Amino acid sequence: MFGIPGKPPVTMTPAAVSQITRLMQRDGHQGLRIGVKKGGCAGMEYTMDYVTEIDPHDEVIEQDGARVLIAPMAQMFLFGTEIDYKTSLLESGFVFNNPNVTEACGCGESIKFANM
Repeated sequence: MFGIPGKPPVTMTPAAVSQITRLMQRDGHQGLRIGVKKGGCAGMEYTMDYVTEIDPHDEVIEQDGARVLIAPMAQMFLFGTEIDYKTSLLESGFVFNNPNVTEACGCGESIKFANM
């Protein structure tokens, strides 16, 4: 993983930890795998999948009972990202505060990284 020794590559807010822990316990999953894929109007999209089996190539981040796994191809794009969970009157969901993003589309579903 790309990183700084002693510093986790991805952090989670207390709201994200709470939601991820709840999802893990509810369905008996090992955690959530996050990644990126080509798509959307800005070029890339985040992905999130339940994990039933940990891939030895995934980067595993554990924080207060919540477990996030980073897919190998996404590691360089996600370094320094803070995962949050927001709830509003109309919607709720995970939010990625990623310092590597240079552009995002108006709908917030698609992102672009430098040199992409």
